[in-house]
Amino acid sequence: MAGEFDAHERRMWTGAAEAYEGSFAALCGATAEALLDAAGVGAGTRVLDVGTGPGTVAAAALSRGAEVVAVDAEPGMLALAAANAPGAEVRHAVLPELPFSDGSFDAVVANFVVNHVEDPWAVLSELRRVIRPGGRLAVTIWHGTGNEAMSLFNLALDEAGVERPEYPTPPLNFARTAEGLRGLLEQAGWAEVVSSELAWTHRADPEVWWSGPAGGVANIGLVVTGQPPKTFARIKSAYDRLVAERVAEDGLVDLPALALLASGRC
Repeated sequence: MAGEFDAHERRMWTGAAEAYEGSFAALCGATAEALLDAAGVGAGTRVLDVGTGPGTVAAAALSRGAEVVAVDAEPGMLALAAANAPGAEVRHAVLPELPFSDGSFDAVVANFVVNHVEDPWAVLSELRRVIRPGGRLAVTIWHGTGNEAMSLFNLALDEAGVERPEYPTPPLNFARTAEGLRGLLEQAGWAEVVSSELAWTHRADPEVWWSGPAGGVANIGLVVTGQPPKTFARIKSAYDRLVAERVAEDGLVDLPALALLASGRC
């Protein structure tokens, strides 16, 4: 049975698939190739893409000639994944349980998924169950610091005088550092664990970037869309002013991003 954090995640993502695909998905998709490299995904690899979202990683794996199964808990994401990765087998699944027998896959990948589950240890243990002996896992999460991608929204909320509600936090927490993520995988039984940082600059149209919270995506979206119209307008006005200070000559805004990538062997 889902706990408070998992139940919140299910509510948070319900109906947000298209808004996510049109806003934050490009940022999250930037790690797809590094993730697949770390998992050793290539031609003929049978790979499970957990928390596939709109199917970005699944499509990238298909382009390598892999045999892809993609799962997600949100029906709207599954519809997008089926359209964006038409060669993949797309199925509904809610972590930490997967509808597959032991040793079903050569590799498992999870792009920004472990940070969205109540019990990451249980999820990583379940992923180890469905992979064959010697198979590889690769996961990404956001680093605990160094990300400016969401800072514009938080600054806009501050300027508009909006207080943040207290959303549930996972009871099993860990340091959002390379060392913390490596330790989590090792505790879940993964061997030969390697963990590192991935840094890049995401470039986005300011209105496209705003469409994420305006469309109710993630906790920031719940805060923004939960405001009365006048407050929503104040947040947008503050965002417009803040982003205008950062826009480049081509009209795009540079958003430094920092993620963690870890891989291990079963």
